[in-house]
Amino acid sequence: MRDQKRGRRRGQGELEVQVLAALREAPEPVGTGWVRERLGGTLAHTTVITILTRLLAKGAVTREKAGRAFLWTPTADESGLAALRMRRVLDGESDREAVLASFVTGLSPQDEQVLRGLLGRAREAEE
Repeated sequence: MRDQKRGRRRGQGELEVQVLAALREAPEPVGTGWVRERLGGTLAHTTVITILTRLLAKGAVTREKAGRAFLWTPTADESGLAALRMRRVLDGESDREAVLASFVTGLSPQDEQVLRGLLGRAREAEE
């Protein structure tokens, strides 16, 4: 699928991010057609449904039946979607410790500090 406006292929997950951004702008749960129009109306209706269904499987959106259609609501933002992807990758690995160790050793010093701070706050919240 080509991004007609930019003349290049979309990056992996780019449409998901765009769909989530559109849903976050919605004042209430919305249908597929509303999402499609927010994205410029150039995507096929089935493409938008496919993206919404993938987001549903990832836990990034919810849907409720409205007649014969569904209304969609976001449950995650862009950073939440990235976290869901990271969890799916981790869940698919047999040696979680090795994956996490490799991830942590590849962090920049700034990102490592952020992670240490987040883990410290999470530990404090548990106590």
